This record gives sequence, C-alpha cells and structure tokens, in this order.
Amino acid sequence: MADRPHVVIIGSGFGGLFAARAFAGKHVDVTLISKTAQHLFQPLLYQVATGILSEGEIAPTTREVLRRQKNVQVHLGQVSRIDLESRTVHYAMLDKHMRMSYDYLIVSAGSSQSYFGNDQFARYAPGMKTIDDALEIRGRIFGAFERAELSADPKDVARLTTFVVVGAGPTGVEMAGQIAELAYRALPDEFHNFDTRSSRVILLDAADQVLGTFGDRLSGKAQRALERLGIDVRLGQKVVDVDARSIVVEHSDGTRERIEAFMKVWAAGVQASPLGKQLGEQTGASVDKSGRVSVQQDLSLPGHPEVFVIGDMMSLDDLPGVSPVAIQGGRHAARLIAARVDDPGFTEPFQYFDKGSMATISRFSAVAQVRDFRTAGFIAWVLWLGVHLWYLIGFKHRLTTLLHWTVSFIGRGRAERAVTTQQVIARRAIEDHGPGYNPLIDSN
Repeated sequence: MADRPHVVIIGSGFGGLFAARAFAGKHVDVTLISKTAQHLFQPLLYQVATGILSEGEIAPTTREVLRRQKNVQVHLGQVSRIDLESRTVHYAMLDKHMRMSYDYLIVSAGSSQSYFGNDQFARYAPGMKTIDDALEIRGRIFGAFERAELSADPKDVARLTTFVVVGAGPTGVEMAGQIAELAYRALPDEFHNFDTRSSRVILLDAADQVLGTFGDRLSGKAQRALERLGIDVRLGQKVVDVDARSIVVEHSDGTRERIEAFMKVWAAGVQASPLGKQLGEQTGASVDKSGRVSVQQDLSLPGHPEVFVIGDMMSLDDLPGVSPVAIQGGRHAARLIAARVDDPGFTEPFQYFDKGSMATISRFSAVAQVRDFRTAGFIAWVLWLGVHLWYLIGFKHRLTTLLHWTVSFIGRGRAERAVTTQQVIARRAIEDHGPGYNPLIDSN
C-alpha cells in the first residue's frame, strides 16, 4: 500500500465527511482527523436546544458513517498546526501529541461563533455551533421556566421568561420561532404559578432586515410571520453589553436600552478556524476579517496545489458559508485528488451549483428560494422538511427524526427535555480555570 497517495482531511463537518465519502473505491489512503467523534448536522442544532430532537439524531458518529470504506481511517484529535513545507499536520488528543505526513491535504475545520471582538459576551449569551452549546441552551431555556414557577416576584418572573435571540439570520429566526412555540403552544398547561404565554421572545439584529439574503419580499413575509407568532422583532439595534441579568442595545440614533433577560442566545456571525490564519501566513494568501483564507479557482492554496481549503474556511467569489458549498467543495477536492493519481497535472475550477436557501419560522411556516422560485408558508415548510430529511445521514436517523417531528409539529410534545446541571454550568466552570485547563487531564 506504500505506493498509494495519503490524503489527510481535517474536519468531519459537511465538507470533510463528503470528501471522505467521495474517496470510496479510489486508489488513495485517507485519514480524517476531527476534534469531535461525530458528524454534526448543524442546521438542526436549534431543534436539539428546544427539545424536539436528541443530539444523536443529528450527530451520527463519523466511524459509523465511514465504516464500510476500508481506505479511510478516523482519528480523534484537535489540529494545532499545519506545516506546509514539511507536509505535516500536528494534532493532539488529550495529552497525546501526534504528527502525520500527507501527500494531499483537505482543510475543512469549520468555524465558531463570532462575537465581533466582544468575546466576553459568550459567558452569558452562548452561541449555537456545537452539541455542547445546544444542550446548555436547552438547560437554560427549560431551567428558566422552572425557576419562574418557583418565584413570587413578578419582576423576577418577567426577567426569567424574557428570551433574547441575537441575529436575524436563519439560525436566529429558527431559534426564536421554536422558543415562541415552546412558550405559547407546548408548555402553557404544565405550569401553574405563571402563564408561559406571557413570555417575551425578542429577536435582535443590527441589520435592517430579517433574513436579509432572501430578498425584500421573503424577508418581509418572514418578519410578519414572526410577529404573528408573538415575537418582538427589533432591527437596527446593536448589542453593546451583556451580563447575567440583562442585555444592552444601542439604537440607530445612539440611545441605549437595557432589556432585563436571563436567557440570551447568540446567533450572529461566525469566525473561521485559526488554521486559516496559519495557512495565510505560510502562503501569502489573504485572510478576511472572518478568518477565511483566499483560495485558487480549484480551491487549492496559492503555490500549494496539494492543499485544498473548503467550507467555512475558504474565501472564493463571495460564496456563502453554507453546507451545500462545503459539500460540493469536498466532492470537488476529492475528485481532483483522485484524478491526479493518474494525471498529476490535472485541474479544473470549482463550479458551485446553487440549490437555493430555506429557513423555517415555526410549524407549517417557512421561506424558500430556489433560483427564481420563491415561496413562503406551508409549501416552503414542506420543502424544508424534505430537504433536511434528505441530507440527514442514515435511514435510522431520518426515521426517528420524522417521528419526533410528527410529535412536535402535529401534536404539542417535546420528547427531548432532559437536562442536567452539568450541561448548564460546565462551559463556564471550565473557563473559570483559565486557558489550557482540561478536566480530562488535570486533576486539580
């Protein structure tokens, strides 16, 4: 097997996983290195946070997905450094540090939440990028209702049942919609000392439109649907401070307002993996303010045709950081590498096929645009269901997801409401120990 080129893939998201699958039956050996053991279907993460789905339904283990591909190995580890000159990748799992050489490299390490230079906001306004984030938010949402049930102070109840979602893109809209569904439809019969229907759900954004990339018509429809649901949509308001009890916004005229709210969710902005900056420094490729590195038309790095950057980490022709771009980019890189086994000089530019965009607002309500076709309401919602079921990995996960959707959307139930104290406090407890602390290694 020594004559087979070795391909290293960093990341098990959409780009990395679909690249690995594209190498099935090809004359290469593949090692996929990922900091998590699972492939996360991130577009449905908000449904884990609001009790509709379990984390296992949207995050099958990568080993299970790739178990039939004998030319693929999976390594669990956090990549810390890429050395382009020596063609090596440095990574670690807990206290075990490793180095791996490659003939070809696909970098698809994804992105994290961006707080636009205000990382201190994260302590009280968790993002929505990981399973840990979703489980923490789930605990905070249901915990807020439980605390409100025990309070005799109306002001305390109001603060506990005010939910602020920052960011009016698809994730923020979907999150706000499902919190409203919880408060106004799913939970009213379960609490006796206060009415969950008196809860406030506020959707904030500094921009002047909801779902701005969907165009004026669909944006307007989405905003009206959110407002009919009872959500307070506030546009043109920038977050300037966040603490445990409130969030402060600045209006377009410069005045500031403090909103008393225990529960805040941050769904605004993303920051690419720091590996992008490393690659930019080593190649001279430009890196934008979101950490995305500029790539050639074939998705390779300048001067390094053996290295491809895809998904949220790449910057090319203003392509959005969405899963279809990552999937198609992963397949493209894999196709080029497989072709170069026989023809080392082979190349072709990446051509993205835009399959459209969708966002759900609440049950039976969504917006969708596919090229010139635009629709909103029930038809868009059915399209959204079908597309997301199609892209879920594995028949078992599609079936259980469909069953949970039936319970939640046709009925009122939320099957996944189990929460633990550890889910809620673990992130901040680890942060309090300072940088470099790892509870799985450090005993003090």
